[in-house]
Amino acid sequence: MSSIMVAHSTFPNEYNNNHTILLNNNKASPEELALLAKLEEANRLIEADAKSLNSFSINSGHSRKSSDTSQISLTSGTSSNIEKNCGEDGEEDLWSIWSQVVNDWDTIYKKKTNFIKELARKGIPHHFRGIVWPLLCGAHDSTVKKQYADYIKATSACEKVIRRDIARTYPEHDFFKEKDGLGQESLFNVMKAYSLHDREVGYCQGSGFIVGLLLMQMPEEEAFAVLVKLMQDYKMRDMFKPTMAELGLYMYQLENLVQELIPDLHVHFQSQSFHTSMYASSWFLTLFTTALSLPTACRVIDVFFLEGMEIVFKIALALLSLGKDDLLCLDMEGMLKFFQKDLPPRADADPEALMQVAYNIKFNQKRMKKLEKEYTVMKTKEQEEMVELRRLRSENRLLKQRVELLEAESSELADRLVRGQVSRAEEEETTFVVQRELTALRHTHLETSHQLELAQEEIHNLCLKIEQNVNSCQSSLEEIYAKREQLSQKEEMLKCLQDELVKERLRQAENDALIRDLRARIQDLEEVCISIPKRKTYFFLFIHL
Repeated sequence: MSSIMVAHSTFPNEYNNNHTILLNNNKASPEELALLAKLEEANRLIEADAKSLNSFSINSGHSRKSSDTSQISLTSGTSSNIEKNCGEDGEEDLWSIWSQVVNDWDTIYKKKTNFIKELARKGIPHHFRGIVWPLLCGAHDSTVKKQYADYIKATSACEKVIRRDIARTYPEHDFFKEKDGLGQESLFNVMKAYSLHDREVGYCQGSGFIVGLLLMQMPEEEAFAVLVKLMQDYKMRDMFKPTMAELGLYMYQLENLVQELIPDLHVHFQSQSFHTSMYASSWFLTLFTTALSLPTACRVIDVFFLEGMEIVFKIALALLSLGKDDLLCLDMEGMLKFFQKDLPPRADADPEALMQVAYNIKFNQKRMKKLEKEYTVMKTKEQEEMVELRRLRSENRLLKQRVELLEAESSELADRLVRGQVSRAEEEETTFVVQRELTALRHTHLETSHQLELAQEEIHNLCLKIEQNVNSCQSSLEEIYAKREQLSQKEEMLKCLQDELVKERLRQAENDALIRDLRARIQDLEEVCISIPKRKTYFFLFIHL
């Protein structure tokens, strides 16, 4: 008998050994308390199962801040005992079988890989997935878990995009629906850590659903380690690269498989121009976590860790077979709606039947390799054609630039020609106008010359008349001068008479003034003469008195 110790997680130091303290002091968040209660209930169920593990203790919390280390001590029998238990009727206890497998993992996995594969096809118990998934992919002893704490402290260029998409990841699930809650923070941490771990891929929308499903089963560090394994060892990284070359290969392979196995559905898809990527790309990118219910998606991933992409192709073909009859009656829009709304509940109604149909599909690896080579040749040819096309486009661009340059030059020359023609037309019109004006001026000049001759003749005649008039005027002028002389003499005489008249008037004015003075004196004397008798009377009266 042997035992194996499996470490669940390694969290920051501030929560070391705080599981019991948090419960006693009630300092944990409601989410942490609820999660711890679920784990305690799981422990009680495990301990109550008589066929379960001999010892099974869980001491870790599912918190991004918890640093408790879970230890699982398992005691198992030999692999032959497991085969015996598995060979019994369908009521054997899978819990007991898986506990023995996990307890002696290294020995059983190396010697009984097919047995584990068949066991995984029956479905891994929910509470074992957090342990078995890391073991199946080899993430349980991965060294990347040591880098996780450093990634969490670092800053990623994808943080804003991750934050934006987190709310759209399992929005109805209790663990993720609370904004900035425990689930969303754990999802953010893992996605950010991987964007820093693989900078070429960074963050790709769709991978969050896979991470979310992992976080429902295991702590953050384990989920991160499993994610790294899925990306690197299961070729999922190539699907999430910017070129998505691997996804294109899977779409090509699936389309050919549909053509071979479900030919009438392939013909219908072709008639409706319904490309494989329109319905299947999300199946491969999210491993059916967005197309099927979580329990069914977990069943797919149980097998995926062992069979890789083969099970994804089989599940895809099983789903197409399940919805074939309905799809043949629908157009493109109806088929899109069917894949989104009608097919998932039909598949989830009987997941065991779906898985069985998938297991029964024959998968020819040689055929897949051949399709891969065809796709590689096709892509190589496309790349060569693209190189040639880019060369031709480059030459075409240069020729277009040359043509545009020549057209510009031609246009400029045409403009210059038109401007020259317009200029010549304007010059000809101007010349015509000038010639017409010149003709008019010549005609006017002739008329003016004739009129000038007439005017000169008339001037000559006028000069003669003027000369005659001048002579007559000179004689008249002499007479006028003589008369003016006489008039001047008369004016002088008149002036003398006027002067004498003025003098005379002055003398007369003086005489009039003298006469007025004399009259005034006479009047005064008369008044004096009249007043003398009265004075004498007064005098005598005065004397008498």
